Amino acid sequence: MANKWDTLQHAYGSAEDTPRYLRQLLDEDPAVQAEALGMLDMSVLHQGSLYSSTPLAALFVAAILTHPRTLAEHESFFPWDDRPRPLRAALLDWLGQIADSASYGEGPGSEDEYGDELDGEDEDELEAIRACRNIRPALYDALEPFLDDPHPDTREAALGTVTVLLKAPDLAELVPRAAHRLRNALAAGGSRRARSSAALALGAWGQDTTSLLNDPDPAVRACAALATGCVHTPQATAVLLEALQNPAEADHWFPDPLPQIDGWLRFTLLKAVLERVDAFEDLIPAAMALIPLASDYTVDRDWGPLLVKAFPTGYSPGLPLSAAQGDLLRAVTANDKCWGNIGNKFRWLREVGLPDQRDAIRALL
Repeated sequence: MANKWDTLQHAYGSAEDTPRYLRQLLDEDPAVQAEALGMLDMSVLHQGSLYSSTPLAALFVAAILTHPRTLAEHESFFPWDDRPRPLRAALLDWLGQIADSASYGEGPGSEDEYGDELDGEDEDELEAIRACRNIRPALYDALEPFLDDPHPDTREAALGTVTVLLKAPDLAELVPRAAHRLRNALAAGGSRRARSSAALALGAWGQDTTSLLNDPDPAVRACAALATGCVHTPQATAVLLEALQNPAEADHWFPDPLPQIDGWLRFTLLKAVLERVDAFEDLIPAAMALIPLASDYTVDRDWGPLLVKAFPTGYSPGLPLSAAQGDLLRAVTANDKCWGNIGNKFRWLREVGLPDQRDAIRALL
């Protein structure tokens, strides 16, 4: 084995040290296990990058998922993640990160070609991406049993990773099987978190989620409404707009963010309705609820896109503002948190032709 790893690379050069960390994943000391995973994360998956050693390390991790020592619970090696959970759940998440990196630039039809979508990558990176894509069927086979794992953290981690894997064109034939398992789980009830994650996964795979738009839980309804298959479904849009009437409540439906959601849930809900609703006037109730939560730090995901929606052809000096445009600008200029020292807002204001300064915008009202 040593000779094999000598020929492989990770972020810091030769991957000859990788077998030691892989073996330590099954150490009797949970702290050693956590550190080993941390070292693997920094080397064979450094900041999401893939290397020639990554697929072999991933296959080893997939093979040990059923080992009893992966049931050991501990916090992450990294100080920013203090969740105590089974090592098995952390390993599943780690495999999901590899799958996500391997899917970079992947589009329809790219399962047979590695062409334009990977332009700009060097040959070593291309080969690592190809190799990680090629092991996806083996990873799925190893992960699928954990979709029904009795431990909620392990079950959630498995679902998050399977969600990413089954977006791959070459695994499309596995979607019906996984979807059947999730629908059975939904029918059996379960927690808000588990049911919402299942709804998000089904939607990500292009499955029909319309039956969940009438779920008694608003969180499950909203997650079902996010499905791409619901883009042209008025009921789904209405569900999303309803959720945005109280965005702070929606943000706290899940005390820990769902693995499929990036940042606050309100950002994902808003992105979806901006794509689905034509008239800004129809977004005003949601916008008025969102702006009090907005700030300089969130402008790229809330009030910046709202400005673009309100002024699709830009602001025209001398022409009166619509009632909806005026409402939005009044709300934005009334929120002190939107006018700090962070410069992101200026790009959005200039894009729609509005003045950079708060008082100058107020003068337009």
